[in-house]
Amino acid sequence: MTRRPPHWGSVGIVMLVHTALGRAEQVARHWHAAGCPVVIHCDKSTPKKAYEAFRAALADLPDIQFSQRHRCEWGTWGIVAATQEASELMLAQFPQVRHVYLASGSCLPLRPVQELIDYLAERPRTDFIESATTADVPWTVGGLDEERFTLRFPFSWKRQRHLFDRYVAIQRAVGFKRKIPHNILPHMGSQWWCLTRQTLSAILQDPERPTHDRYFRRVWIPDESYFQTLARLYSTNIESRSLTLSKFDFQGKPHIFYDDHLQLLRRSDCFVARKIWAHADRLYEVFLTGPDAAMNRTEPNPGKIDRIFAKAVERRTRGRPGLFMQSRFPNKGWENGMTGGQYSVFQGFAELFEDFEPWLAKATGARVHGHLFAPGRVEYAGDQPVVNGALSNSPVARDYNRNAFLTSLIWNTRGERQCFQLGPADIPCPGKTPRDEPDTNLSWMIARDPNAQISVISGAWAVPLFKSNRNFADIRAEAAQLQKIESEHLDVLRSPYSKARIRIWTMADFIESPMESLQSIIDEIGNRGLRRLAEAPRMTDLTGFGQFLQNLKNQGMHPYLMGDFPVVGEPVGSDNGKPRKPYLVQ
Repeated sequence: MTRRPPHWGSVGIVMLVHTALGRAEQVARHWHAAGCPVVIHCDKSTPKKAYEAFRAALADLPDIQFSQRHRCEWGTWGIVAATQEASELMLAQFPQVRHVYLASGSCLPLRPVQELIDYLAERPRTDFIESATTADVPWTVGGLDEERFTLRFPFSWKRQRHLFDRYVAIQRAVGFKRKIPHNILPHMGSQWWCLTRQTLSAILQDPERPTHDRYFRRVWIPDESYFQTLARLYSTNIESRSLTLSKFDFQGKPHIFYDDHLQLLRRSDCFVARKIWAHADRLYEVFLTGPDAAMNRTEPNPGKIDRIFAKAVERRTRGRPGLFMQSRFPNKGWENGMTGGQYSVFQGFAELFEDFEPWLAKATGARVHGHLFAPGRVEYAGDQPVVNGALSNSPVARDYNRNAFLTSLIWNTRGERQCFQLGPADIPCPGKTPRDEPDTNLSWMIARDPNAQISVISGAWAVPLFKSNRNFADIRAEAAQLQKIESEHLDVLRSPYSKARIRIWTMADFIESPMESLQSIIDEIGNRGLRRLAEAPRMTDLTGFGQFLQNLKNQGMHPYLMGDFPVVGEPVGSDNGKPRKPYLVQ
């Protein structure tokens, strides 16, 4: 005769099963082989043919019983009724049981079952059930904490969502509140508990049970509050925690464990984990192999892996800066940084200096593009047709979503600073607020991006017009249009919504001391190897530019963004011998 270990049969397992019956059979046999009586409840929604086959497969094991079936829909009373039914059968059929452990068909023992039996034998009067008042519960998702106990919920949240929401709204509108039974204080916690026979039998045999059942029948998600509340009435020693490892995402949905979570589950030192994917063959193979899979006899500590789950939640909700993914892209404000790295925007520099782009590339070591948003094409550095990320120079593809184009460019070239030119001809519509045209409004995007360094020489767009050989009437019309666009763009940059590092000079102010202004830009980009600029880029010849501006005034167009240019002589000036300072936006 085989000698049984101490405490044989002292832990009974109640299993709630509804799918993956083959895996449930495998786990039930594992519990039974370790000497644990098992009572199984199979959801009434499971097809009868599959249920009968499941029962037949376990018919050879005498200590496995099946309880009366209930329909178990999430958030409804049926789950509690099923648990009550199975627990009553466990207590009646197996008098040697001292602890009843509630598990599901997707639960998997992570340590040898004998370790769990010994652990509970050392704590014969301890109930392991997560139980906290609504004021102390930080994990509920969905906005129903206290109200789940004071309103009625006769409709299914999953199948009758409209009726569920409307009925809640009506109760709130009329101020309806249910009366909570006088002897209980509602508590909440994990559905998966381990209770002593004394506590569980006291709950199920309480003379007040009809009152309790009637009340909790209309509580929302009663499986997370029924036993958690009533255990407080009868238990002499509660440890408010579950021995089952279960993790939830930021939406309140349970994490599913797959084969690649093997080492993570081992590290937790927990006795049981859920939910295990039914096709995680390696997990079932490793953890159901018997005593050889034993781990150290340590206290279960799921907190050791909390950091990993916290990182997973952060990655899903916040993601990597500047990388848009499906879980965040539809949610405005979830970007965790609009772009993936720092970049510089220059407005008016390429118009004022003849060789600005090669000079800037040499001075900073950055990749310097032309006008990325030019109407005709994307002007990449080196006149490349395609750059990192398979971004072509097609203006059609770019203009489908300008913000996404810039975000992709910065992300795919991260580690290398990008610089590009911008002008009023590149900005079709600055918009009045950050909410205007959110997918195409380039002005607001770069203004609100902390990664952006924006340097503007206002009015420099007039230099190409000054040098063009066009009819003056056409020049006047285009100058008026460009000035209007740039004025609106500057309003965006100066708005309180702006977070970029922004410097704005008028053209007259800038050319008074170009070296000082350029040095401040280079220093901010962060080129530490270059102490002082040896020479500035070559400035275009502006002889006659003041008279050109006067001609625009004479034709009825007032070019005010350039600053104060004299009509005769060099277009420079000073204030009492001191250079004018740039307009600086912090």
